[in-house]
Amino acid sequence: MNQMIHSISLTGDWELDIQHMLEQYNKPHTYEHSVRVANEAKRIAKRFGLDEAAAAIAGYLHDISAIIPNDERIQVAEKMQIEVLQEERIFPMIIHQKISRRIAEDIFKVNNEGILDAISCHTTLRKNATPIDMVLFVADKIEWDQNGTPPYIVEIKEALEQSLEHACFAYISYLWERRENLKVIHPWLQDAYFDLKVKLEVE
Repeated sequence: MNQMIHSISLTGDWELDIQHMLEQYNKPHTYEHSVRVANEAKRIAKRFGLDEAAAAIAGYLHDISAIIPNDERIQVAEKMQIEVLQEERIFPMIIHQKISRRIAEDIFKVNNEGILDAISCHTTLRKNATPIDMVLFVADKIEWDQNGTPPYIVEIKEALEQSLEHACFAYISYLWERRENLKVIHPWLQDAYFDLKVKLEVE
């Protein structure tokens, strides 16, 4: 972390700063994805009368931990004294959300807990998710980091016409129906599924 801090000088321009860091670590694809997510998060936030600037910052920084190789993430998380769940040890990619939060806080000096919390659950969501949690979660799924069109895009966009909760549940339900194919079921994802199911009164 100290090496990272000394290797980047912040300008205050979020997009430019993440571009410098991600390109330094040869992650141009992550930069492009992060810009798309930031723009989508801002759009969704505006639609629901939420803080557009906070949503955009969360979008810019949500995948900043891409600078850490996947096979080093558990070790890095432990050095950062981040709680590592068993599911994250099995599938280390998932812990990138927690590491991104720490980088946002320690290197980019983000002190808005709402932004930090949203970053830390953007892959799995969590129970009792806040509006900004849901904005970032949905934006990340709409502007996914894979090639082609997300297979759930129609469902999530239609659900977004109803509410953020419906949009989150549309995506999580898509995963839940295919949970036998998942490498792990993260407990936060499971909590979010049942939490939203109750709140939306889904049978």
